[in-house]
Amino acid sequence: MHAEYKVPGGKLVTVDLEIVDDRIRSVQLAGDFFLEPDEALGRITAALEGLPADARVGEIAEAIAARLDPADALIGFTPRDVGFAVRRAVGASSTWDDHVFELIEDGPRSPYMQMALDQVYAEALAGGSRGPTLRVWEWGAPAVVIGSFQSVSNEVDPAGAARHGITVVRRISGGGAMFVEPGNTITYSLVVPGSLVDGMSFEESYEFLDSWVLTALRELGIAATYAPINDIISPAGKIAGAAQKRLSDGTVLHHVTMAYDIDADKMMEVLRIGREKMSDKGTKSANKRVDPLRSQTHMTREAIVRAFVDSFGRQHELRVSQVRPEEAAAAEGLVESKFGTQEWIARIP
Repeated sequence: MHAEYKVPGGKLVTVDLEIVDDRIRSVQLAGDFFLEPDEALGRITAALEGLPADARVGEIAEAIAARLDPADALIGFTPRDVGFAVRRAVGASSTWDDHVFELIEDGPRSPYMQMALDQVYAEALAGGSRGPTLRVWEWGAPAVVIGSFQSVSNEVDPAGAARHGITVVRRISGGGAMFVEPGNTITYSLVVPGSLVDGMSFEESYEFLDSWVLTALRELGIAATYAPINDIISPAGKIAGAAQKRLSDGTVLHHVTMAYDIDADKMMEVLRIGREKMSDKGTKSANKRVDPLRSQTHMTREAIVRAFVDSFGRQHELRVSQVRPEEAAAAEGLVESKFGTQEWIARIP
């Protein structure tokens, strides 16, 4: 059995092994990483020999760490990265190349419907009616999208929201509030099986699932990097924020909102951004908190979206799909029963 794991920002780790009586045997570890001294390679492979075939990433990493000498230096990879490669080799986790992603480019819909469609597609993958999905959409109205666990009154100024005709919606994922406007925001969702992020912490999975769009941004000339826990930044400032929801079967909904050309003054009138949060971001004004893609690319929103989709298609297998009538109907039902109700929106007043 063979597998490869490219460490985000690091090196390639490859593993060849056999499974004998449900145990890992005949391990060969290789890659373009750095390791000192040479004998450390033998200590790592010896730690893997005889481990249960279903050992989790943490268990694999602990076994390796226990065998290493204090002076051993692993450069460009960690024991956890070896664990990811081993899990792939034994078939417990998957890679991007193991999946065909369905592309759904959707037009403007109400903020309630967009939140509902995210849940519909996550449940569709979990139920087997859809494969992994990349959905890119437009907002039908300006909105404040608050995280699942945020307080409405803490995040939204009701007078400002009313003055600017802002819809307040609550998503199923955690994280912070986002101010969005039609034409000024780029939003996409990735729905993937849990096997793709097997063994990863939430923070690791954020970086992993954002890796394709970092490549896309760099292709546009933006020096984009991942900033823990869930931001995408450039030297000019913050570009995007991500959020995740995991279903009980492990299915992951990972969605990202990017600023194209946000009206920062309006945003400040609608969002209650406290001094503590502002100081945490190292700035004193909303204009510094969100760096529009427009100013860094000088491209239209549509051209950037096209570049993103094309880049994803070069990196991973992608086939065109669309919203099915039964999916739209399911989302409309969720708007009526959940996302459009005050019970959901104000569940934390």
